[in-house]
Amino acid sequence: MKKEFRIKKNKEFQEVYKKGNSVANRQFVVYLRSAPEQTHFRVGLSVSKKIGNAVTRNQVKRYIRQALLELQEHMKNDYDLIIIARKPASDMSFHEVKGSLTHVLKLAKVLNARVERRK
Repeated sequence: MKKEFRIKKNKEFQEVYKKGNSVANRQFVVYLRSAPEQTHFRVGLSVSKKIGNAVTRNQVKRYIRQALLELQEHMKNDYDLIIIARKPASDMSFHEVKGSLTHVLKLAKVLNARVERRK
């Protein structure tokens, strides 16, 4: 994911937490805040140490980034998102992560078009 698509600063994270809404499923919590001045969406990832060791946390983050890369053309551009992984995400394959992330983003109404799920 390109740097302009990421939220890195603590101030930006806190702004999304305080002024945004949240949607969740069993594996992920998504905080979203509308940002109409932006030309593309931005994403911040949070994977706690409760998820597992560094290898597991980095794998979960890689899966989330790749899933977002594949869903990028279907997403609305004027949002800041923070995705928080919950414990069950550590035991999931990439396709399960993508399916779960698609589900929670549909609940958040961030996906534009109908996205096909692979079996």
